[in-house]
Amino acid sequence: MVFGGTAMSSQENTIMRLQPGALQQRTPMRSRCDVTMDAIKSYILRERLQPGDLLPTEIELCEAVGASRSSVREAVRKLEGLNIVNVEHGRGTFVGSLSLDPMVETLAFRSMVSVGKNFDDLKDVVELRRFLDLGCADEVCAKVKGTEQPELDALVDAMVSSAERGEDFLYADIDFHMGLLDPLGNTIAKQMVHSLWLVHMAVLPQIGLAPSEKMLDTAEAHRRMLDAAIAGDAQMYREAVREHYRPIESILREHLPVR
Repeated sequence: MVFGGTAMSSQENTIMRLQPGALQQRTPMRSRCDVTMDAIKSYILRERLQPGDLLPTEIELCEAVGASRSSVREAVRKLEGLNIVNVEHGRGTFVGSLSLDPMVETLAFRSMVSVGKNFDDLKDVVELRRFLDLGCADEVCAKVKGTEQPELDALVDAMVSSAERGEDFLYADIDFHMGLLDPLGNTIAKQMVHSLWLVHMAVLPQIGLAPSEKMLDTAEAHRRMLDAAIAGDAQMYREAVREHYRPIESILREHLPVR
């Protein structure tokens, strides 16, 4: 789309479609269902509805967005799959949880499809996890500095013990990262980190990698992350994060084909 002489990106186009009057912006290239989905999302924004809020009845929603009942029903079904709405039979349609679950499904499937080809998507997921951990360093250290963290300390002990026995520690790992992010109060950051971890864990079994002797290095890196956060040392924290990811990145380089 060209706007003001400049080609609009797909993201800008999406934002434009969510503005009031989105239904009238329909073009021959877009289905009636897609247009109705945008109109319902625009309605939610316009009415400032929040997750859990009740939407109008089907007839009222048809009138509000100017669409037929069949278009609204199809649009609601698709929006439910995206967690934007939640249909409770006998009660009505509500604004959904707006979770990142659909993104997890797509990323996990995309990464699984690449298994046996070049594994670039899995490498990208691991890299993005590292980016997020590094990006949160200053905030984590500022919030955790000088505090006692017995729960995180116990998780580190559990990870080290598991690694010494040659066992994985997947759930202790994610609980540790979620615990470090708790003081930030950033729900989106936690959802994103957790979602990428789910993708990572969904894909790893597909490539059949055996537990690595480097697991202990990863476990010990969590200890250094925690110590650095409590000390308020962001530079030391970032180095510990890099140490945390070196083993898995090394495994990927050693076992997976290079494009």
